[in-house]
Amino acid sequence: MPIKWSAVKVNDAMDMAEEFVNQVAEPLEQAKIVAREAKKMANLPQYIDQGLNRLIGQIERMDNVRGAIKSVRASIPDGAMEAERNILKHGTTQSLM
Repeated sequence: MPIKWSAVKVNDAMDMAEEFVNQVAEPLEQAKIVAREAKKMANLPQYIDQGLNRLIGQIERMDNVRGAIKSVRASIPDGAMEAERNILKHGTTQSLM
């Protein structure tokens, strides 16, 4: 049974999402370094330290974003993109039904 959604468009969307994630990865890594350095300040109150820990933890969740993108790609049925590309290569016709 053919799928009614575009596996190629989903994959292309994940490529775009991954590109955006990659653009912010380095600045976020720098922010994490800055937050870790801030934690080393003398006489830092615990509530500030906790906030910095939270910031560092949120930045480290970037791996979750990358994992979600990978999961979407893994959910595309095997062969769906190739089949769709083959159909598109030969042109499309509108269904009569």
